[in-house]
Amino acid sequence: MAWANMIAELIMVGTELLLGEVIDTNSAYLAERLAAIGVDLFYVTKVGDNQGRIARLVKEARQRADVVITSGGLGPTVDDLTKEAVAEAFELDLVLCAEALGAIEARFQCMQVPMSDNNRRQAYLPRGAKPLPNPKGTAPGVLLELADGKAIIMLPGVPVELEAIMEGSVIPYLAQRAAGDNGIIFSRVLRFYGLGESNLENLIKDLLVAQTNPTIAPYAGSGEVRVRITAKASSEAEATDLIAPVEGELLDRIGEYFYGYGDAGMESVVANLLLAQDKTIAIAESCTGGLVSNMLTNVPGSSGYYMQGAVTYSNLAKEAVLGLDSRLIEEYGAVSEQVARAMARGVRQWANTDIGIGITGIAGPGGGTDTKPVGLVYIGLSSAQGELVQRRVFNGDRLQVKERAALAALDMLRRHLIESKTEKV
Repeated sequence: MAWANMIAELIMVGTELLLGEVIDTNSAYLAERLAAIGVDLFYVTKVGDNQGRIARLVKEARQRADVVITSGGLGPTVDDLTKEAVAEAFELDLVLCAEALGAIEARFQCMQVPMSDNNRRQAYLPRGAKPLPNPKGTAPGVLLELADGKAIIMLPGVPVELEAIMEGSVIPYLAQRAAGDNGIIFSRVLRFYGLGESNLENLIKDLLVAQTNPTIAPYAGSGEVRVRITAKASSEAEATDLIAPVEGELLDRIGEYFYGYGDAGMESVVANLLLAQDKTIAIAESCTGGLVSNMLTNVPGSSGYYMQGAVTYSNLAKEAVLGLDSRLIEEYGAVSEQVARAMARGVRQWANTDIGIGITGIAGPGGGTDTKPVGLVYIGLSSAQGELVQRRVFNGDRLQVKERAALAALDMLRRHLIESKTEKV
């Protein structure tokens, strides 16, 4: 049975979520992934580890949605009650699944750890349900298809496990059910940096109002905006043809802010540019505390471009490691255009790289003045083509300022690399 306009509902299970002991990141991830394949989501609910309340919620959600996805409550302990609750909701027995038990036993053998009797409990599923492979843990996901064609999908609460099952099993299943015999749902995500969600929406408002197939959905990320274009078609090639003119119109209007597609963040785009141009880089960071270096080295193959970095937080460190003249800091202050430029030059010379980046600023919440407010950041770049500095002021708390400054530094580097390539051509 195919769902023409699929509606999903999420139920996040765990008393720790209600107490605030654990932050629910799973619902945000699930919502984003469902949206990416064109599945509508209208309700997200949190519930504690109570079998009766979970069962009632599942029954209610089933009335509203085509697919109900739960997160949590699949572990081996007595307070893991999601499967029991789903079984209660639909008057089903829990039965031992040989396939699930074999996968759990194989995982324990691989880890060379004895399997306890409690873990055997994870192999019991509501009658008629199917296990979904969990490559990251012992708790299998569970798919229960109901007589009316609707489905209940149970996922573990551990994010890395939930995401692995979602990507490996649930997304393909939902995409197939959503399209059925009518074809497929295909999406392309465009990533933009340098304008807010409201500004982007104003620039493409007429497209949003007139959308049919494909649909256009902008959504904000951390310091950036993404636009998802989703088409329903008989094949991926046809969907791509439908998406192409919409993508072209978006790029005509806001292409100056575009930097990449899909899951590739700014650091991946910059890494590919550095590798393609055979350029090396070193980073000197103050207010960002090594965040830019962390982002760049999170990309596989980073040893091909990232040479070294320094978190020169204090003035003494800037002088001792980067060779800054103390008089420069005394005259202009540690947070200044002159110091950011000198940091970029100093780290480039220290590491003998093609490019040096220097970042200095005031992350807050204290330390600001009328002339140098909290959120003020200077980003310097030094290369054979010359030196430049950007002055930015970011809103937000301390972590947000750090994250936004790091992203701005990477975008500055990206634009420099693109301009350098263009100049050579």
